[in-house]
Amino acid sequence: MIDYSQDNGALIFKVLVVPRASQSAIAGDHNNALRVRIAAPPVDGAANRELVRVLAKTFNVPKRAVEITSGQTAKFKQVRVNGGSPARLRELLAES
Repeated sequence: MIDYSQDNGALIFKVLVVPRASQSAIAGDHNNALRVRIAAPPVDGAANRELVRVLAKTFNVPKRAVEITSGQTAKFKQVRVNGGSPARLRELLAES
């Protein structure tokens, strides 16, 4: 199960980014973090931009509602999704 917290309508959780995948997709959980495969390489912020796009689409929120709060240059990141719900996070794990 993924550790998460809520703050003023935002969902905060950890993400493990796997860059250079064949396609971008949610891939389950790994060490209490949401594992996300990203098609973009980790160069010039491309993987971070793709992560924001994937999470925004997955949680059905605008891209500006997704923020990487720590780990900009690391594989493990902490993200904040304004308007994200714990129920949707649980659905993602059940689907993968």
